Amino acid sequence: MFSKILSKNEAHKMPRVLLWLLLLVLALAMTQCTSSDGEDAAESGDAADTADTADTADEAASEDTADAGDGTVTLAIQHFSVIEGTTWSGAHDRAGERLAEKYDNVEYVFREEVGPDLTVPYAEELIANGADIVIGNAEFMGLPLQEITEKYPDVYFGSIIASDLSTERNFIRLFPRQYQALYLEGLIAGALTETGNIGIVSAFPSVQVIRRTNGFVLGVQDAAEMLGKDINIYVRYAGDWFLPPEERGIAETLISEYNVDVLTQQTDSGSPLDVAVEQDIWFVGKDMDIVGFYGWADTDTVAVSFDTRWEVLYDHMINDFLAGEQNPETVLYLGMESSITLADGTEVPTVDLMNDGKVGIEAISPAALPLIPQEILDLVEQRREQMIAGEWDPFTEHAFISNGTGLELEGLPVPAAGEEVKPAGEVPTAEWLLSQFNFDLMGVTILE
Repeated sequence: MFSKILSKNEAHKMPRVLLWLLLLVLALAMTQCTSSDGEDAAESGDAADTADTADTADEAASEDTADAGDGTVTLAIQHFSVIEGTTWSGAHDRAGERLAEKYDNVEYVFREEVGPDLTVPYAEELIANGADIVIGNAEFMGLPLQEITEKYPDVYFGSIIASDLSTERNFIRLFPRQYQALYLEGLIAGALTETGNIGIVSAFPSVQVIRRTNGFVLGVQDAAEMLGKDINIYVRYAGDWFLPPEERGIAETLISEYNVDVLTQQTDSGSPLDVAVEQDIWFVGKDMDIVGFYGWADTDTVAVSFDTRWEVLYDHMINDFLAGEQNPETVLYLGMESSITLADGTEVPTVDLMNDGKVGIEAISPAALPLIPQEILDLVEQRREQMIAGEWDPFTEHAFISNGTGLELEGLPVPAAGEEVKPAGEVPTAEWLLSQFNFDLMGVTILE
């Protein structure tokens, strides 16, 4: 179903017009009342007053108008899944709503359950109805947008990156550095496990999935080293992003056969969380604050989650579009160092720990907090602050040692087990992380 969400600030447009008319009338009146003897002084004073008034008005306008004068933009997001009850499309949808709420010259429209065969016809329908920026929120159904970039040269197109990095002048690829928040989650999970067994219900091997999992793994391993623990990390693939029965079965197996007492997921249904509630073990969430935004379970089960603010990336596209940028940046890979100020004045980074409406160290469940050693809490807080400041990154800090498992790509085999692919301290390029990080890190057990 085609849906449209208008700016919540639209009602404020008329009062602003009236204010400008009133200022114009007052300025004219002041000009008429000025004596010829004091003309130079009056002109100087009026100019200063007018400049002050304009500055005040400009400041007010900048708070609720994207940078582009009187321009408007319609952001259209094609969601590969339903929105309700999903953390992935739910986060994208929330991003569109937040941008329409923040800016009175931005509108948000969307379609749900869009497969690759429908991407182009739906995009053309959206463009015919006024869409200026069209997004496919998963790579498999976003890539077909590249086929129509030349047909619509004045439209920005965008697609999420899974591993393909093809771009065009107006075909933008994007992804947030979620691995940064996942690293912090791994520190917390590693501290919480008592059995020494952590389970991950995952979708399927892809660069995106492997990269995100590796961020979590590094956090777990750092916690294990700091606390002197021996921790096993088990991963089993369901075969796709949203398969509730299969995800449930994997979660139950991880608990019953591998003695897992901390569970997380790289899938999109709520089934793994349901199992964690039923089995009374800790759960670590992803993509959204599942307790605060969805009310899924509570902090007696959800030890922590992370929240993704896709609006930070879309905001870049919107402002480039409104500025008339003909050659925008075509790969956006933003992390915790980038942020946006929402309509209510809250500044949020691209990704961050978030649970039950609380952020940072406060996002850790009150029930879990006493179980986590202070040195881990201090490290979580320190690393978070460093990443927000752009001073530290887990993928730069750590060496990448291959587990010998992963996804063989064309011309890029999985490195042998034990091979050091990247030394500690070397900064991996965004291109390499997004398209070539095709192997699990040493220490993970991939279950068949």
